Amino acid sequence: MAAVIVLGGAGLLAKGVIGGEGAAATFLTGDPSAVTASPSPTGPSPEELARIARAKKVKALDAALKKYAATVPEFSVAVLDKKTGESYAYRGDEHYETASVVKVQVLACLLLTAQDGGRKLTSLEDTRAGKMIRLSDNQSTTELFKSLGGRSGIQKCDKRMGLTGTTVNNAWGLTRTTVSDQVKLLSQLVSDDSPLSEKARDYAHKLMSTVDSQQRWGVPAAARTGEEFTVKNGWLPRSTENNLWIVNSVGRITGDDVDVSIAVLSHGHKTQEAGEAVIEKVVKTTRNLLRY
Repeated sequence: MAAVIVLGGAGLLAKGVIGGEGAAATFLTGDPSAVTASPSPTGPSPEELARIARAKKVKALDAALKKYAATVPEFSVAVLDKKTGESYAYRGDEHYETASVVKVQVLACLLLTAQDGGRKLTSLEDTRAGKMIRLSDNQSTTELFKSLGGRSGIQKCDKRMGLTGTTVNNAWGLTRTTVSDQVKLLSQLVSDDSPLSEKARDYAHKLMSTVDSQQRWGVPAAARTGEEFTVKNGWLPRSTENNLWIVNSVGRITGDDVDVSIAVLSHGHKTQEAGEAVIEKVVKTTRNLLRY
């Protein structure tokens, strides 16, 4: 009799048929031509085996992250693999304040707005965008945020980019988002189906792959020799949380055999450095156990 095994983890269910038909049966009669047999047993297909293997990885990663989460301040992580189309999320729908990772949303909105107008970025916009992403410059972000229509303008762009769990705040660093939305935004910066043109996507990649050397922590910690990365980090001591730190990192790792977008959001850290350490542990764990 066929048997079905269901493996779960992070919202993922993988189903595989482990058994096939029963053993072949032979019936003898007086007529040799009447000897018959049932079909030969069949095992799982390659696709089913792949789903089962994936489910095992997810189960192991869920367990590892749950164990680690019991020892550190709250975090969430999401991974989207462009090569396979597979996604993973741990606490994917939990909301966190963005701090400076919202600057990727501002950049996407700037590029969409210029694209809608059939124009290039102005020299001033280009300068401000570069400072905003490469140096995480707050004044440049504020000027761009205002010019794009503030909260309502960025929210409209977010909707076009498919972000459904993000609420923009007039104080842009207090925008609330989820890791699931953040990897969706990262995927829109590289997808041919994105509302952004190829030229706009290339521009975003240029900025996010050349951030200041002091800001290359977080997601890049999971990159291996010869691989490339993009990143935008956010960090902010929050007065409403006894001046504990929000520390976030979003980015992408690419190479011959890898193309993944990763987002980690966290808060409640005693120091920025402590938050960075948690994020880097988390991204390395996702790579080790998902094996991307």
